[in-house]
Amino acid sequence: MLESDPKDLVALQNIATALLQVGKYDDVVSYCDTVLQINSLDEYALKNKIFALERLKKYDQVILCCDKLLEKNQNDPWTLDSKGLALNELNRHEEAISNYDASLKIDPNNTTALMNKAITLSHLQRHKDAIPIYDKAQFLDSTIKEAALAKSDAYTKLGKADEAFLAAQGLLVPEILKFKEKAMEKKMRVFDYYCLNEFTEIEKREKQHQEKLDSKPN
Repeated sequence: MLESDPKDLVALQNIATALLQVGKYDDVVSYCDTVLQINSLDEYALKNKIFALERLKKYDQVILCCDKLLEKNQNDPWTLDSKGLALNELNRHEEAISNYDASLKIDPNNTTALMNKAITLSHLQRHKDAIPIYDKAQFLDSTIKEAALAKSDAYTKLGKADEAFLAAQGLLVPEILKFKEKAMEKKMRVFDYYCLNEFTEIEKREKQHQEKLDSKPN
């Protein structure tokens, strides 16, 4: 297709995408640049170029591409998140947080932005600020296992061993507070109360299982 029309945008984009899949990132940039010479705000080319530049660790250029995309659409969470990550790589963490905040203003439930912001805050030793953000990400998507572990680590850094233990078990902040309160009422250590609860739950499940077996006709 390019032989008959060197400026065929579809062909150029397809080649760039194929090259991206096989890891030829410099070539991806070259083909994307050809597209961008024709249309400097081509979203598909800019995003493919960003993917390639990230692999090449050319974060200054990633930011330039993100800024181009934001000229076209300043309310694009993906671009704001990508720019934030590039800023993180350049140790421009406060600017990165600003981008994550802008992304979250558009979509407060954007778990990518939430995790990126929380990780950045942890890196800046702002563990108290990071905890509720990890917690929200975990609440929104329980499959993000690193949220619970990172939250536990943040509690550890703050010297809160009980909270760290409960967070590592997957409990959310409100559940942690309630659990600690109940343990205190029973005058038990958090760890002991947790083990007691687990044992009680196991006994309950075994009893229910046995009742089902007993209810089956012979």
